[in-house]
This record gives sequence, structure tokens and C-alpha cells, in this order.
Amino acid sequence: MTGDLDPLEQHLVTALRAISVGFDASPVPDEVETAWRAQVASRAIDHAARWLQEQHRGFYTIGSAGHESNAYVALALRPTDPALLHYRSGGFYLARARQAGRDGVEDVLLGMAAAADEPIAGGRHKVFGHKELAILPQTSTIASHLPRAVGIAFATEVAGRLGLESAWADDAIVVCSFGDASLNHATAQAALNTTALLAYDGRPMPLLFVCEDNGLGISVPTPEAWVEQSLHGRPELAVERAEGDDPASVLETACELGGWVREHRAPAVLHLRTVRYLSHAAADLETAYRTGPEIRADYERDPLLATGRWLVAAGARSGEELAEDYLAVRAQVRERALAATERPQLGSAQDVVRPLAPRTPAAVASLVGPDRQPAEGERLTLAQAVKAGLGDVLERHPETLVFGEDVALKGGVYGVTRGLQARFGEERVFDTLLDETSILGLALGAAVTGFVPIPEIQYLAYLHNAEDQLRGEAATLQFFSRGAYRNGMVVRIQGYGYQKGFGGHFHNDNAVGVLRDIPGLVIASPSRPDDAGPMLETCVAAAKVDGSVCVYLEPIALYHTRDLLAAGDELWTAEPGLEHVPVGAARTHLDGRDLTIVTWANGLPMSLRVARRLLERGIDARVVDLRWLAPLPIDDVLREATATGRTLVVDETRQTGGVGEGIVAELVGRGYDGRLARVASKDSFIPLGDAARLVLLSEDEIEAAAARLMVR
Repeated sequence: MTGDLDPLEQHLVTALRAISVGFDASPVPDEVETAWRAQVASRAIDHAARWLQEQHRGFYTIGSAGHESNAYVALALRPTDPALLHYRSGGFYLARARQAGRDGVEDVLLGMAAAADEPIAGGRHKVFGHKELAILPQTSTIASHLPRAVGIAFATEVAGRLGLESAWADDAIVVCSFGDASLNHATAQAALNTTALLAYDGRPMPLLFVCEDNGLGISVPTPEAWVEQSLHGRPELAVERAEGDDPASVLETACELGGWVREHRAPAVLHLRTVRYLSHAAADLETAYRTGPEIRADYERDPLLATGRWLVAAGARSGEELAEDYLAVRAQVRERALAATERPQLGSAQDVVRPLAPRTPAAVASLVGPDRQPAEGERLTLAQAVKAGLGDVLERHPETLVFGEDVALKGGVYGVTRGLQARFGEERVFDTLLDETSILGLALGAAVTGFVPIPEIQYLAYLHNAEDQLRGEAATLQFFSRGAYRNGMVVRIQGYGYQKGFGGHFHNDNAVGVLRDIPGLVIASPSRPDDAGPMLETCVAAAKVDGSVCVYLEPIALYHTRDLLAAGDELWTAEPGLEHVPVGAARTHLDGRDLTIVTWANGLPMSLRVARRLLERGIDARVVDLRWLAPLPIDDVLREATATGRTLVVDETRQTGGVGEGIVAELVGRGYDGRLARVASKDSFIPLGDAARLVLLSEDEIEAAAARLMVR
């Protein structure tokens, strides 16, 4: 098995054999031998990945070669400290596995082979993660895991102050590794800024960032000294540098920084200088952007060679032993890699999606509890009903947190959360900085720590620059951990159009397609005050029971609406809802036999008014309120559509990509053969002032569409 050594391996084996005999009588720390074992195995896995792909038997070749000094970072910490790892932190993963008495090699090889019995993602992706090792699986979205790491550090301390049970030890610290190129990503900068701001504000933040700096972003060099300059620009972060080919310094620095973070509950950054071997991935031709001499010059910076020299210098090993050790591990890993490719992969679509979004409606209903007693004479607007619902869940569930921009003392732009901080305290209802990425990151970290966070995104348009925190992090965690890790939460988003006197596309946004495209996401959208509280309670219960990631989408224009048909009729106020509303259950208003109107949010009062006008023309309609945009209550819709044989979908979102497209497609797919039409808003951003009415769906358009449908 030694005839196919590549140049990097040849250099390593030759250089190990050439190491002089020991001259330093001081014994090496126990961690050095453990690090060597982890580093050698990690390197062998990376070479095996390339070897398997050449035989069309492997699926993943982004490796950790050159970064293996991160094994010392693992050994400087506790195996119970939560870790969120860079995709080149293979040495860290294998070292922590050894700390915990686990064979991490098998884990990584099974992931590389997409084997269904891989212990964390189950063949869905090759990730570093394991529940027993406190390593949360991370995919390769650039820097997307950093805001969650900030959230875990923040929430761990909040849990202690509230006396609530946390997923982590009271004195745990969070470790989060990332690459130097990732440092330039807006998400990384958001996380570092939030960490520094919280520390500046006196908040405990037990967080150790590790920047694994190999000087390259695939083919683009990182400017010399840029990482150091960028990190040292934040005085709230303690920053230390270590060279990956100086293992004694890496271990010492990591121990010192880790201990400092644990003692002071303050953030720090280890700037770990590394080297990247074997190109970015197998498909990346490194010689297209680096010369041969440049590549070979890096061979002397090999962290495996550096650890070998330390062991030999102390008399613990000979160079010949280490060379033979590497070759033996290499052979064993290749044999085990071949065996991993024989293990079964996921065999059906059902197998793939099983952990994505589990639903246990009976358990959710049980947690919601018995129906509440009516409050005599109490009639609420939608905004008041949302506020009452938040108060109820904060009262019933001590692990719930409400936070976002302006939500505390001010109570939000529309006063929905006013008074909640005074009632429940600053630890449970609090303001955040103005950054949606960080708001969602705090929620992600709080959720895996044991809370049920209820973050607020002030406007739907503000979500779009942070949406990957929902798509790439929140929605994928159960999927890539087979449910071992969950981050159930309820994200309140204020949105839709039709606001009067306060507009423009940032405050009137009807683009919900970006949410409906996220697998497993639950989207609640109440428009009636008597639905608002029960639907919120259902979302919180689903987050706790099933780990559901829920979006609670609130129509701003209906917040303070009181009337429906005429001024003073108070028909859009209601007593608080008393009945449980299951996820994916629609609600039918009216019982007309001629036409079914399917709608939601602002479309509901519009359609009810149109139904009144249609009745004057002899057309008797029923109106179905979806209430849930995902999962769509298509069984309820199909039943109500079939009852009349004529169905109009009233879609306040856009013609292209709007929710109505999905409703129509589902009805057709379910075999509905009645008359069917859809009317929607224009494909446009929403302008300021009265011009908004030109692109938003109007009641006249709804009525005209209904009339056309009746005469077809």
C-alpha cells in the first residue's frame, strides 16, 4: 500500500524517518500522543477520500490536511464543551472522540461514504458532529454557524441566571472554528460584532473562536496580516496567535485562552496559523493558481511532522516508528474506508426526510392543554390578541424568551409587546442590536441550549438579508442530526401590505415565497384575533414537542383594525380564542353553496366584504382562511372547494411565486375537477403612498374574478 504515496505523503514519511534522536529529557504531555493519533488518522482519511473518489466510491473530498493542529485545541478543552466546527476541523473531531473514548474514524468514514448508519447525519451529509461529543453538526455554508455559537454562549449564561436547566454544564465554554476566508463574510462579521457588543455591555460571553488561517479562500489568497489586523480591531475580544507547526505553542495557547474564557466568562479568539494541503477539494486544480515550488514549500509546515519532532525530541518515539505508524494507520483507514462504502445508504425518500419535520399533533394538543375559560366581555384587536398570547406562553412556559429590535420598553413599532418586559423581567424580554442575522443567531443558540425563543423580525423585508439563518441553520439541524439536536423556535415576523400612511417596500412586503421554500418550516399566519392566541400557543407547543421551526407571520395592516363591514361594527374584534388550532388546520367562514373563496391574512376581511357584495348579486359564497401557509391545509381546502365546485384563490402575495400557485397546484394534483381561478397582486415591489393600491390586490379585482368564475 506504499507504492501510491502522493508527494505530500512521501515527504512526510521521509522527513519523519530523518528526525534526529531525542535530546530533550523533559516528558511530553499526554495530550501529544493523543494529538498524534488524531492527526495521523485525519490525514489518512483525507488521502483515502481522494483515493475512493478515483474509484467512484466516495462522495466528499474537502479535507483537513494541514489543519490538524486543531487537535490540540480539542485537547485543551473539555469534551462536554459545545463545539461548532469548521469543515477542516477533522483533527479536533478525532481528538475529542479519543478524549471521550470513541472511535471517531468510523464516524468520519461513514459520513464520507454517505452510509445510512453514520451516527449524526445518517448519510445525509458528511459533517463533523455527535451528540455524545457535544459537537453540533455544521454544513459548509460560509460562516453560518457563528451566530448560533454566539447564541449558545449568551443563552448558557441566561439559563444560569434564570435557574433553568441548560443543555451544557454551568461552567461550559463554547468553541467555534472557521476559516480565514470566512472571516470576510457578513455573517462572520455580524457574529464577531455581536460578541464584542455584548461583552462591551458587560454580558458574560464564554466563547472561544478559532480562526484556522491557511491563507487561502479556495484560490484567492488572504492578504498578509489581514486576519490579525481584523481581529485586533475589536478590543473586547482577547486575541492570541499560534503557529500550527509549533504544537507546544498551540497547546499552551489553547489551554491558556480556554482557561481564561472559562474563568472570566469573556470571549476570545485563537488565531491559528495553518496550511492547506491537497487543494480545496479533489475537483480543485491547485496548480492552476499556485506554483509547484509554492506548494512544496508548505511541506515543511506540516503539523504532523511538527508533532513527530516533538515526540522524538522528548525520546518518546523514534522517527522510524512514527513513519511506520503513519503507514500502518493509512493502510487501516483505506481498508475501513472500503468497508464503509459497502454499508447501505438511505434507501427511500421517506428515509431521507424522516427527521426533517416530525409531527406529533396529539402530543402538541396535550401540551397546549385544556381550553381556557372565556374572559367575560373581553374583545381584542389582532395586536392585542398577539400580545395576550405572548403573555400566556411566557406565563405557562418559563423557558420562553421574547426578544428583537425595540420589543422591550417601547414594545415594538406597533406596541404589540409593550408591558411584557415589566411583567416578565429583562432576562426574558429584551432588546437586541439592529441585526437580523444576530437576532436569529441568538435564537438558534438559545434553542439548542434549552429555551424556546420567540424572536421578532420587525418587518418581513428585513428578514431577507438573514434568511440563511432559517434555511441553512434552523431548518437543517434536525435533518443533519437525525433529531439528536433540535432548535424549536417561533419567529414572529410583521409583514404583508396594505398599511396606510406608512409604507414603501421595506414596510409593506408581500414576498413570502422565500419562507415557503424551506423544507419543514411551519408558517402560521393568523388574521382573526380569536385565532392569534391559539395559533401562537400551538407553535410554542410544536417547538417544544417536535422541535418545529415556526414562523408566525402577522399582517400589520390588521393589527388595530376593529371594523369589518361598516364603521363601528367591531366585527374584527373578538374574544380570545378558546379552542386549540392544530398545525395545518384551516377555518371556514360562511356556508355559501355557490362559490368557495380560499384566502388568508389581509385577504380574509377583503374576501368577507366581497362575499357580502356577491350575496347582493345572488352569489352565495363561503370563505376559507388557510391560517397556515406551511404545511398547507389542503385537505380542508379540497373539502370546501368540492362543496361548491367553484373555487377562487385570493392571493395577496405576488402573481409569480405567490402562495396561490401552491394552492392551485395542490388542488389540481389532488384531482379537483371543479372550476378554478386565482387572483393575486402584481409582480412588483410595493411603492410609497397611494400608488401601492395600483399593485396590491383590490376588492374590486376579487369581485370581478368571482363574477367571471360564475359565468364560465
